[in-house]
Amino acid sequence: MSDEAKAPFPPYTEETAKQKVRMAEDAWNTKDPVKVSMAYTPDSRWRNRDTFPVGREQIQELLTNKWQKERDYRLVKELWAYDNNRISVRFAYEWQDAEGNWFRSYGNENWQFNEQGLMQERHASINDLPIAESERKFHWPAGPRPLDHPELSEMGL
Repeated sequence: MSDEAKAPFPPYTEETAKQKVRMAEDAWNTKDPVKVSMAYTPDSRWRNRDTFPVGREQIQELLTNKWQKERDYRLVKELWAYDNNRISVRFAYEWQDAEGNWFRSYGNENWQFNEQGLMQERHASINDLPIAESERKFHWPAGPRPLDHPELSEMGL
């Protein structure tokens, strides 16, 4: 294993797939583009909305721009399916734009990992829904979601 290996490793079980999903959610909630990018292979390929970054540098650039636009970002990911070295998740996140408008973004991701547990491919489809501030469901302090906070299914999302 290289120094960049990220356990758990494929082939995934339900338990290890859930661990991988939670690790990804926690990393994204740090809003640290460098930290997040290290979970991907150096030549990782993405489809994120209408953007197709390749490699960690482009991933870091995309995430830097994303979190400059999407303020007060809070994300919840949930395992949808898994098989061998692939995991599928659904997610929702809430954020506020520069004008103070709130949004909840819903999406699905398909992930493929190498033997070292680094993500080789990420395909994300995302839709944004304007919401009133009173409709927000993600109120924890910035950073990882508390362990006792409900999952998406528990919130009816």
